[in-house]
Amino acid sequence: ATMSERLSVLKTYKLYINGAFPRSESGRSFEVNDHQGAFLANAALASRKDLRDAVSAARNAQNGWSKATAYNRGQVLYRIAEVMEGRRDQFVDEITSLIGCSKKKATKEVDATIDRWVWYAGWSDKLSATFGNTNPVAGPFFNFTVPEPVGVVGIIPATSPTLLSISSAIAAATVSGNTAVVIAPSSNPLSAITLGEVCATSDVPAGVINILTGSVDELSPWLAAHMDIDALDLSGVPIETRAELAVASVENLKRIAAFDSVDAPPLATMHAFLEAKTIWHPIGI
Repeated sequence: ATMSERLSVLKTYKLYINGAFPRSESGRSFEVNDHQGAFLANAALASRKDLRDAVSAARNAQNGWSKATAYNRGQVLYRIAEVMEGRRDQFVDEITSLIGCSKKKATKEVDATIDRWVWYAGWSDKLSATFGNTNPVAGPFFNFTVPEPVGVVGIIPATSPTLLSISSAIAAATVSGNTAVVIAPSSNPLSAITLGEVCATSDVPAGVINILTGSVDELSPWLAAHMDIDALDLSGVPIETRAELAVASVENLKRIAAFDSVDAPPLATMHAFLEAKTIWHPIGI
């Protein structure tokens, strides 16, 4: 066959769980169409079992990721930015084909996303100085407050702008040592899974970042009620339904956060998934 007769190699967008790209265990998928309604791709429709697998992977990875040096975590987040830079055109094409915006607007979002990863990477070794302290106490003691990650964070990112929102949420949670389980919006799953492909080639340890595509309405109650999720970012959940998920999360006292702008104060987005540990130490004579 000549080149003019060549058939396109169509891509199937799978889940990103534990550093691998499985199909949904349910065998389900859904069609993703472009802004004019034409078929673009099939994406995996994640099930409750897929969610449980993602949470298990995140829990298994959390101890090692939190014990990695801050410098190392910063290197990994910066590596994500490096690899995204090399796949810049792919992200731009996915955004323009799906939502029908101009190439200039899509490029602006992709560039802002890459810059956002670099910015969060730079914070990795500054969190202790920013959120920790040496506290004045009466007596021959040192008293230190040290910020620590809360654990596994379930993320439902804002739907627009998708790539920037999902990247900001993941970076804010993981830079301090948390691991993440993300439910990508079904309105734009392509950039989310391509971001997973970037993570898989960016030295991100398996399980640190897990990305599911499918129905947020179906998966979010299970995410909120899961006893091995420690915190939730509900930025992509309508305000009127956040209370329902907050109630579902009560049993293990999950920390709840939501940011109504992709440009929310970045220190607040990182602080939301940190907890303070206070240590007393006697002063040697």
